[in-house]
Amino acid sequence: MNIRCAKMWMHSMWEYFLLQPEDLMNMQHCNLLCLPENYQMKYYFYHGLSWPQLSYVAEDEKGTIVGYVLAKMEEDSDDSDPHGHITSLAVKRSHRRLGLAQKLMDQTARAMVECFNAKYVSLHVRKSNRAALNLYTNTLNFSISEIEPKYYADGEDAYAMRRDLVSFAIQSSITPADKTTFFSVKGSEDKKKREEERRDYD
Repeated sequence: MNIRCAKMWMHSMWEYFLLQPEDLMNMQHCNLLCLPENYQMKYYFYHGLSWPQLSYVAEDEKGTIVGYVLAKMEEDSDDSDPHGHITSLAVKRSHRRLGLAQKLMDQTARAMVECFNAKYVSLHVRKSNRAALNLYTNTLNFSISEIEPKYYADGEDAYAMRRDLVSFAIQSSITPADKTTFFSVKGSEDKKKREEERRDYD
C-alpha cells in the first residue's frame, strides 16, 4: 500500500503532492515534453533524496502527472542566508493557464520557509521566455538580480531571478522554521522594513 503524505493542496480537480519515488519517471517525461533543459534520472533522485519536502507534482483526476516543480536548497553559496533554488518547473501545454504553475511554486516556497527557514528563492530563465518571465515577475513577485551570459547550452543568456520569501511568508501567514533568524536583517537598509513586517506578522 502506498500512502501519500497528507500535506497536499487541492484546487478543483487538481491535487498537489509531495514528490514520491514512483513519480520520477513521469516527471522526467513531463520535462522532456515541455522544456529544452533536460536532466538524467540521477539528478531527479538527488533532489528527491536530499530535499524530499521541496519537489511537488500536480495530478489530474485520473492520477496523471501534468506538471511538477523540482527544487532544492542552495549549499554552495557565499550568501549566508538560507535560500532555495528552483531547478525546473513545467506544466504540460494541455493544462496551462489553469494556475497550476503558481500553485506548485507557492507550495515549494512555503515548504522552503517552514522546513529550512529560506529567506528567498532563486531561479534562472531564458531571456526569450516571455511567458515564464510574465509568470515570475507579475504573478510570483520575482525580480531580476543579474544577467548571466551564455548560461544555456545553446548560448542563450539567462536572467537570474529572486523572490523574497520573508514578505511571502508574512502575506501568507506561514510560520518559518526559526522566527528569530528568519526576520533578522544584515545592514541597515532593510532593517526598518523588516521590523515593520515582523510587527504586522506578530
